[in-house]
Amino acid sequence: MTLLLERWPEVSLVNLLDILLVAALAYQILRLVRRTRAAQMLLGLAALGLVAYLTHRWQLPMMSWIVDHALPYLGIALVVLFQAEIRRGLARLGRRLTTAGRSQTQSKESYEDIVLAAGLFAQNRTGALMVMEREAGLRTFAESGVPLDARLSYDLLATIFGPGAPLHDGAVIVRQDRIIAAACFLPLSMNPVLSRQMGTRHRAGIGITEESDAVAVIVSEENGSIALAVGGKIERDLSVEGLRQRLSELLEAYLPPAALPTSIAADEMEPAHKANHE
Repeated sequence: MTLLLERWPEVSLVNLLDILLVAALAYQILRLVRRTRAAQMLLGLAALGLVAYLTHRWQLPMMSWIVDHALPYLGIALVVLFQAEIRRGLARLGRRLTTAGRSQTQSKESYEDIVLAAGLFAQNRTGALMVMEREAGLRTFAESGVPLDARLSYDLLATIFGPGAPLHDGAVIVRQDRIIAAACFLPLSMNPVLSRQMGTRHRAGIGITEESDAVAVIVSEENGSIALAVGGKIERDLSVEGLRQRLSELLEAYLPPAALPTSIAADEMEPAHKANHE
């Protein structure tokens, strides 16, 4: 402690700033890879780094040759292995640096159609995946589907996800009050912590929220349960009113329940997750 105090005057503000920046960078990297398969890869890289250090320290000629020839390709390997995490981190950084966010007035006023449609799908046990775009654009994923650019409505959602409909498979992407595309392919989450009971639809809903700030509403085809994914996390077994409340919190606006279509009026009277016990 005395030695540290004696050397303290030699520490300049530039050194302190350097230490704080490195600490902040390390913290953000750990947050980014926490509870993902990237954390396991980091442990593997740490083990390889230890092997390289011991190789040079003990002067092992064969291992030193392998390490020296493999080291130049390490940067490319890191980009390939951590491409999803790098893309997610850059997108998150871009959102934080953006000061002019998009107006969400229309999306706040239109999410009721998504709530009502989710209630219908839960009652009929119709699988559905509806993604609401926020500040981060989803154009790349929208281009993988069928472009619509149609006004968002309960009737249109019911038609798209109706049994046997051509656009039933895949996701619907909503921008403000318009459906920009349907039957879209989304990245699947590779989070090892997720339950193995989750199918492709749920993993796609979580995957898109891992790579963007979008909100995904998922309805299970097996039991009719409603789930909501945001920030790479999923909330399962929501009721229709519970979904409405969560969307109002995420969009910072609350709309009272609208007049329900007769097809789902009975579903609004009880939690949607009651279908799990039928």
